[in-house]
Amino acid sequence: MKQRRRIYYSQSQKNEMWDRWQRGESMHQIAKLFDRNHTSVQNIIYPTGGFRPPPRKRSAGALSLSERENISRGIARELSIREIARQLGRAPSTICREVNRNGGYDDYRATKADQAAWDRGLRPKPCKLKRNKALARIVAQKLKLHWSPEQIAGSLKRAYPNNEGLHVSHETIYKSLFIQSRGALKKELMAYLRTNRKIRRPKAFSLKAKHLGTIPNAVSIRERPATIEDRAVPGHWEGDLIEGSNKSYITTLVERHTRYVMLAKVPKKNTETVIAALIKQSKKLPQELYKSLTWDRGSEIAGHQQFTLATDIDVYLCDPQSPWQRGSNENTNRLLRQYFPKGTDLSVHSQAKLNAVARQLNERPRKTLAFETPAARFNACVAAID
Repeated sequence: MKQRRRIYYSQSQKNEMWDRWQRGESMHQIAKLFDRNHTSVQNIIYPTGGFRPPPRKRSAGALSLSERENISRGIARELSIREIARQLGRAPSTICREVNRNGGYDDYRATKADQAAWDRGLRPKPCKLKRNKALARIVAQKLKLHWSPEQIAGSLKRAYPNNEGLHVSHETIYKSLFIQSRGALKKELMAYLRTNRKIRRPKAFSLKAKHLGTIPNAVSIRERPATIEDRAVPGHWEGDLIEGSNKSYITTLVERHTRYVMLAKVPKKNTETVIAALIKQSKKLPQELYKSLTWDRGSEIAGHQQFTLATDIDVYLCDPQSPWQRGSNENTNRLLRQYFPKGTDLSVHSQAKLNAVARQLNERPRKTLAFETPAARFNACVAAID
């Protein structure tokens, strides 16, 4: 397959991306506009944590590109530094520093010098939480209590009304979390936010607007990266419960790349029990082979944040009444009904029995795998990381 040519976005194209992002469009939608992959837009949005960077401005006292072009032309005409400075109305020392800093009299180039000046200007002032370690510790402690950044900012102003050194805006807290290059707050603290996000999202991108229902802090399947969508990379799972009589349940997990199946016995459907079972199952696999989990919208997954915090596995929820978004899992559940018919009591089956059934499914050749077995495909992935 021929590799697509790399694209370099102009500033106007980047502005279009940010405009659409702030209107609430997803990265997939924005990428379609440029006939590119989701990750192409992600590389623009993620480095600044979802915050639109302010437009860069040249200082009023700085040399402009046109002045640098005049310097270059003056050098080509073999004018002295003082004569070039006189023509530009600048101090000779300014022109001398400019030339020496950018290749000297023999190698000065206006365009390169101008770009170098912009690059040298990328020296952001350390944020307040980076400079004030005591304040950063207070913020971290409050985040671990599941306080929102706005609650933290408001409480600090109330607790220390006369000490501006211990005041911080909620936007600064969010930026310190989402832009890890600031080095102020640890990445792990993001798990304590009410939303399981890794970047700042505009208000138009609210979960309620996406009809994600009653699951708290749900992350839509529409935010799932394209690398998961195309099944090219192992380690991304789909999960569900199958139900029997007398309120009996089995947790089913299917790996999207290999179709490898895992089953777990759960005595109840409540979220504490199901999440505990999912955490236990995740410990059986290398971290490289369990990176994300896609689930339906059942109440048993309401504790997904606890699962992510314990395992570092991202959880994505399907749209309402869209079982086809977990196609591999739905197909597997139908196969499992051969062993666990509807209306039968699933609690009578031991975990050993479930493991035996999963083994049978994993050792069946699958047409979608070119008649390779899920077990062979999965074992090859395990061997690859060893």
